[in-house]
Parts: sequence; structure tokens; C-alpha cells
Amino acid sequence: MLNLFKKKEKFILPVSGDCIPMEKVNDTVFSQKMMGDGFAIIPSDKTIYSPFSGEVSVLFPTKHAIGIKSDAGVEVLIHVGIDTVSLKGEGFESFVQQGDKIAQGDKLIDVDFDLIKQKGFDPVVVIIFTNNSIKIEEKLHHGEHHEKLSISIK
Repeated sequence: MLNLFKKKEKFILPVSGDCIPMEKVNDTVFSQKMMGDGFAIIPSDKTIYSPFSGEVSVLFPTKHAIGIKSDAGVEVLIHVGIDTVSLKGEGFESFVQQGDKIAQGDKLIDVDFDLIKQKGFDPVVVIIFTNNSIKIEEKLHHGEHHEKLSISIK
């Protein structure tokens, strides 16, 4: 669970797996934090859940990425896999639509990670806080499993 200190927001990891720092993601847009700070998860489960209560602000037609705005105004983009947009939705099943109100822990997307790997794509799930003022405080080390992380909103 992430604690969003100033807004008293609770953030749960949207998918089970091992956390890695954003700098280790094999894509320069993410690793250089061009879209915002965040981290990534090497997934060990097929289901992506809502990290907090809020609204689905965007759901890409290919279902490989979903944007959520929390009730407190925190914006997050969950991007599943690297270059998976080219799968055109194959291997993704969405349970929500853009504009839906969601609660923390709601099921958002099921992903066939085996298919993603078979097709030669990196299955890493990238979590990007698109509010530029959010910074990850805790350093992540490749391969460590985290149940709690801390971030701050400035």
C-alpha cells in the first residue's frame, strides 16, 4: 500500500509481483520519466485492480493502458507491457469503461501475460503518476517484493 501523505490517500499495488524502479523499465519514455514519476511491477498475476477509489479517466481502445483519477485528485496511468498497443487488444479483457466510478480493489483488466510473452513483448506493468508533483520516496531495487511503498504529493 502506498501512503499519499498530504492527501491521506491509500494506494494499493494494482497487480501482484516484484517492483522495480522506473529507471529499469526497458523503454526510454518510461525510464526517463517523460510522462511522470512512478515504478513498475513484474507481474505474477493476470488481474489489474484499481489502486484507489476514483474514476476511469481514460481507457485505451486496445485496453493496454488505463488512466485513473482518485477522489483526492491523484492521477495514475497503468500501462501494461511495452509496445503492447500493437496487439490491438488481443490478450486484454476490460471490466470497466471510461467514465466509470470505481472503488479501491475493483477489477479493471485481465491480461494474458503468457500471450504477451509468446508474442515477444515485455509484460512489465508500469505505474506512472501523471501529476508532476508526485515523487517516489522509497528506492526500489530490482527483484524486491514490496507490500508497502511511500510517495508524497508536493
